[in-house]
Amino acid sequence: MEAQTARPMHPLYLIAAIAVILFCAVGIAAVMGWLPTSVGKSGETAAPTIADKIPQAPAAPITEQAAAEKSPAQKPQAKPPVKSAPRPVQVARNASASAPAAANPPAAVPAAAPAPAPAPQAAAAKPKCAECGVVEAVREVEKKGEASGLGAVGGAVAGGVLGSQVGGGRGKDVMTVVGAVGGALAGHQIEKKVKSTKSYEITVRFEDGTTRTFTEPNQPAWRQGDKVKVINGQIQPNA
Repeated sequence: MEAQTARPMHPLYLIAAIAVILFCAVGIAAVMGWLPTSVGKSGETAAPTIADKIPQAPAAPITEQAAAEKSPAQKPQAKPPVKSAPRPVQVARNASASAPAAANPPAAVPAAAPAPAPAPQAAAAKPKCAECGVVEAVREVEKKGEASGLGAVGGAVAGGVLGSQVGGGRGKDVMTVVGAVGGALAGHQIEKKVKSTKSYEITVRFEDGTTRTFTEPNQPAWRQGDKVKVINGQIQPNA
C-alpha cells in the first residue's frame, strides 16, 4: 500500500482561524473592561497587522479572497453591545469617585461673628455735693470773761480783813497787806471765771476735701462721723 500523504491546509482557512481567535480575544477584553477604547478599531487594526506577518498564500480566485477579507471585517460590526460595555464601567467609576465627595460635603463656612456692640460710655461720675460732708471733730472751747476790777477790789478788801485777824502788832499789818493782795488776785480770777463763756467748735470735712469749722454756743447733738449738710451756714443732717 502506498502511504497517504497529509493534504496541506489551505492558507485561507488558517487566516480565518486566526481572525476568529483574535476577535474572541478582543471581545473578552472589551467585556472585562481591559480595553479603554471601542472594540471595533482594535479588531480592525489588530487583524491586518497579524495577517500581514503571515506569509501570503499563492493567488486564489478573486471571489474566495474577497469573501475571506469581508468575513473578518464584518464580524466586529455585528456586535454593537460590545462597544457599549465599557461605558457602564466608566459610569460606575464616576459614581464611585463622586461617592466620597457626596459623603464628605464641603465644610460649612462659619458665619461671620456679629460685630461687638459698642462699649457703653462710662457712666458720668456722680457730681460731688459741695455742701455735703462728715463731722470730723467736736471740741468744747471755754472763753474767760474780762475782769472789770471789781473782783480785785472786793478780793483785796476781803483778804485784808482776813489778814488783819492773824497775828498782832507789826505781824498783823503784814498779814493784812498779804491778805489784801491775795484777795485782789483771787477776786480778779473769780470775776473772770464768773464771766467766762463756753462754745463748741464743730469741724466738718466736705467731699471735696476742704474743712470748715462752725461755732455754736450750745452743746451740739453731732458726733464725730455723722454725715451732715451745710445749708445757709447751718449744719443739718444729710439723710
